[in-house]
Parts: sequence; C-alpha cells; structure tokens
Amino acid sequence: MTALIACGGDDGPPTLTWYINPDDGGQAEIASRCTDEADGRYRITTSLLPREATAQREQLARRLAANDSSIDLMSLDPPFIPEFAEAEFLAEIPDDIAESVTDGVVQGAIDGASWRDQLVSVPFWANTQILWYRKSVAEEAGLDPENEPVTWEQIIEAARDQEKYIGVQGIRAEALTVWINALVASAGGQILTNPEEDVENLEMGLETDAGRAAAEIMQTIGREGLGGPGLSNQDEAGAMLQFRGDRGSFMVNWPFVWAATNAAVDEGSVDQEVLDDIGWATYPATTEGEEARPPYGGINIGIGAFTEHPDEAMEAVQCIVSPENQAFYFVNDGNPAAHVDAYDDPEVQEAFPMADVIRDSLEAAAPRPQTPYYNEVSTGLQTTWHPPASVQPDSSPETATDLILAVLRGERLL
Repeated sequence: MTALIACGGDDGPPTLTWYINPDDGGQAEIASRCTDEADGRYRITTSLLPREATAQREQLARRLAANDSSIDLMSLDPPFIPEFAEAEFLAEIPDDIAESVTDGVVQGAIDGASWRDQLVSVPFWANTQILWYRKSVAEEAGLDPENEPVTWEQIIEAARDQEKYIGVQGIRAEALTVWINALVASAGGQILTNPEEDVENLEMGLETDAGRAAAEIMQTIGREGLGGPGLSNQDEAGAMLQFRGDRGSFMVNWPFVWAATNAAVDEGSVDQEVLDDIGWATYPATTEGEEARPPYGGINIGIGAFTEHPDEAMEAVQCIVSPENQAFYFVNDGNPAAHVDAYDDPEVQEAFPMADVIRDSLEAAAPRPQTPYYNEVSTGLQTTWHPPASVQPDSSPETATDLILAVLRGERLL
C-alpha cells in the first residue's frame, strides 16, 4: 500500500508524502492548499512524525538510511540538518530554487538551513526567544527594555532586589543547550569553533571568556535561587507559568507565550491585569556592549534524496514556504515565519503585536552548533552543565570540552 501511495498510481498525478511534526493542523491545511494550486500536477499528503524532535530524527534517519523513497518532503529540526546532509539524505537544491526560497528570508533561518555554505533545506518557519518582562518590575528597577537593550546582569540585579524569579529553562534537555548556546554566542563566542571539521580536528570554544561568562550567569541564577525552586526541572511551559505568578519578573522564552497567556485569560485562569503587565523586548546581552544572539529554532523542509518525484517535490516546497502560507501558519499555529514579508500581514500584526521584535530577533539569532555530531555535543552539555547551580565558570567549560571530545573520539561513553 505504501508503494502504491508513493507512486500515486498509474491513472493519477504523483502523490508526495510530507512527513510533518505535530502542530494544530496548519501543515495539513498548507498541503491541501498546495495540492489545489498544483492543478493536477501532484498531490500532497501528510504523515505525522513523533512529538519529540529526537524521535523524529531517529525515525527519519532509519528510513532514509534504507533508501526509503516514500519520504518526499520532511519537516526537519535545524540541529539535525548537517547530519542528514552529510549522510546524503537530502536532495540537492538547484541554485535558482535556492535563490528563490531564500529571497526575503531572515538570516538566522538561512544559516540554520545550510551546511558547508550550501542551502540543503528550505526555511519554513523560524522561531526565536525574546525577553518577556513584567512592566511593573522593570519600572521599579529603572529599566526600559523596549527602548534600551538590557543585560543579564541588569535583570539579575532587578530580580534579586525585588525578590522575584527569572524565567529560564534549566531542565536537563534540549532547552538547556538552547540557553547555553545563546549565552555563549551573545558573549561573542561559539560552542564549536570549526563545526565542519572531522572528529579528530574538531575544536570547542567553551574554554574562553565567552564560555566562562555564560557559566557565571547560569551559576548565579541557579545558586541564588533566582530561577525559582524548580529550576533544574523547568522547561518552557514551566517558566511561563512561573512568570505569570506573583514573583514573575523577566523571562526568555518562545513566542508561544503570548497566545497561551491570552488563552489563559479567556478561560479565566490568568487575570487580565497580568496580561496587561507583560512587555517584550530583544534577548538580553551576555556582555554589555556586545549584541545579543538569541536562540534560533523552527522547522525547515528537506527533500528526500530518494524521492521518485524530485521535480514535483521542488515545486511543492516552493508553494509550502510562500510568504502567504507562512503568514497563515504564523496566525493559525503560532509559529513565526522565516520570510520577512509575512510580518507585514495585518492578521499577523493583530495576533502578535510583538511581531517586529520577533523579526529583528531572528535577524540576529545564532543557530545551535551545526555539526553532524550535534546529538553528542548537546547531550554532553546537558550532562556537564546541569543542574545550573552546580555550574562552575572555572571548570565546567573544561569539563564539557573534555567529555564531548572524548565521546566523539570513542574514548568515553555518554
């Protein structure tokens, strides 16, 4: 049955299967729209991947390793793209199509969709964290994040003085790697300094002033209890709930916060006064005078290397990532667009009044280490920089470096 579906049968147009990550139905709707626009040249059906990004990677990698031709299109988490590209799981994107699908796309999304200076996947939606703050707390501290970028030191001091909590993600999971990477990049550093090199020549950049500055911020928030009592198990949703409480002050988190808080107000679990007290600004700087490099996330579309319909897949992906479809997906599913034109859509501006801040943040965003060995790098960071209170500026960068390089060279196990 799978083979028949993949080929589309002898009497109809080819059917392209798009493997999607779970959402609120937006990708399925876009597949239907693009099927209609194809006017009989092809159809697109969707197949649901597991909820967890690591499980998505595992399922796709196993099938592509077996040359599975039923994977025509796939929604890919950016950190896994170098691995898939290096394994030749992704079809080559012609230069003219690469130019078309990146014209008007924020730089962070282009960087996250590329490997070895080549576009190997197509930016679809791009995510970033911004600084959310309680206006009352910022005013009391004499801060104006909307007009004057703030530093981690400033928000730490404000939370400390007012006995408030800072919303961060300290759980031993991918969220922790996201935080570490943003802290290091915002201090002008890199976790990996030469990510395209092989294992023997790979070099890490944690044992630097940038790595130590990142560790110091994490240690301070953890040791002083500024991240709240559940910091070591706190994910994005937990940070949001804490931020909406009486001791909320500042929080770094994804744009889903806005829609979720509005929904909570509508159902009566959060007071309107809390919503009215929430402001937003660009990500805090690790080092004063150094531009912040916020986290980058989102989903790119990869074209399976073994698809039997490469021409149709190339045409379909251009439809999927059109600015109109990205704007629809932004409003319908709450996931920010990779294309700048989508941010001018009136429905986007109405649903997300912080749309311009999100767009600016994406332009400055820094992808997580782009390497085929990302899983080992991320897991090694989570192993050595958790819990946050245990992080030591003088030793944790070295500990992480030694562990990760030893694992990659087959000398240790995670």
